[in-house]
Amino acid sequence: MKIAPTLLCYISLFCGIQTMMAQEKTETNNDSVPKIEKFGLRVGVDLSKPLRTLIEDGYSGFEIIGDFRVTKRFYAAVELGNEKKDWIEPYVSSKTSGSYAKIGFDYNAYENWLGMNNAITVGLRYGFSSFKQELLSYRIYTDNPAFPTETIYEPIEYSGLTAHWAELIISIKTEIVNNLYLSINAQLKNRISETQPDNFANLYVPGFNRTYDYSKFGVGYGYSISYLIPIYKKKSLVKVGGD
Repeated sequence: MKIAPTLLCYISLFCGIQTMMAQEKTETNNDSVPKIEKFGLRVGVDLSKPLRTLIEDGYSGFEIIGDFRVTKRFYAAVELGNEKKDWIEPYVSSKTSGSYAKIGFDYNAYENWLGMNNAITVGLRYGFSSFKQELLSYRIYTDNPAFPTETIYEPIEYSGLTAHWAELIISIKTEIVNNLYLSINAQLKNRISETQPDNFANLYVPGFNRTYDYSKFGVGYGYSISYLIPIYKKKSLVKVGGD
């Protein structure tokens, strides 16, 4: 007779513990949902350069872009391209052609909603360009009215030129369909060093864009389409709701 109450007490205690554990598990399931994040290689092209090639006289270029997600927030990034640009001004005309590479990283500052894979990134790049300049014509300046201004048409080619710069890039990426992204970016560049022809300045540097005598800074922009090749996925629980 004494065993029955004791046994009943143990059974009640066991059932109570099981009920509490089930309730906690249900609350956890209700407050948390699984989130799957994709890690892989994203490759694409800069659409602005083919568009410039079509609508801008004296310009042709292309650029391949790529990034790889290293952590939740950081991406390793690279851009490779080639450009040709005719520069025609009243006092000088030239042609520039060459290739460039930019390598660096992006940081995603945007916290996605569940099921979204968009990004607002801030990144840094080291840029390097190898190119040549062809001086087509130049006008000899004179302030003596007795001698008219003379224009020299003797093309001179300068090859083996290089330039180095640092670049800050801000980008917005949107996933329009599964794994396919559209993005737009703005770039602020700072020349570190460059080789210049004798008695002639580099008016345009592939990858850097136009240069200025009074400043080492330059600007750029781009809009691109890219595709993510998923390599692996990470699953985590994300809390929803709560007090």
